[in-house]
Amino acid sequence: MLRIRDKLAGGGGVRQSKATPATTGEGEHLGTRFKMRQRFFTIGDRFFIENEQGDKVFQVENKVLRLRKTLNFQDMQGNDIYKIQEKLVRIRDTMEIEKDGQVVAEVHNALITPLRDRWKISVPGGEDLTAKGNILNHEYKILRGDQVIGAVSKGWFRIRDTYGVDVSNTEDALLILAITVAIDSMAHEGR
Repeated sequence: MLRIRDKLAGGGGVRQSKATPATTGEGEHLGTRFKMRQRFFTIGDRFFIENEQGDKVFQVENKVLRLRKTLNFQDMQGNDIYKIQEKLVRIRDTMEIEKDGQVVAEVHNALITPLRDRWKISVPGGEDLTAKGNILNHEYKILRGDQVIGAVSKGWFRIRDTYGVDVSNTEDALLILAITVAIDSMAHEGR
């Protein structure tokens, strides 16, 4: 698995933050924090993900392929890392995250949750994850069992329509960011 610390600095790569570890607001130290902006997508639009220093480290491009929403999660050179797309045949909203043609995660909203505050992330060949909290207001945590491996919060930034994603150093930060993009896209339909 590609982990954030394994990417080389330079050439648009991701650099590990030299700042003190981020916290989720409840004293948990996770690791690296990224900044994302809420965006209203149009076909062909893209947005950037920044590190704590404000450097653009990833981009997400919106495309419509075969009548379904497709988001390409890319490095800054435009190389695809993950393809995130909604499943056509589904009982509930689902987006698949693919890498090299293989599904690495499926993000599903909860079947019976009026405020959609619980999401399930199926990881083939690995342990499933959940996202719990206030998804619509970007205040939630991503958990593996009871362990917080990622946290999303608007409270870390004073900039309107901006939220942060804090990822544990032991996790695949790129996958957690792709999961966050999928949840954001599904929770805010029409964006």
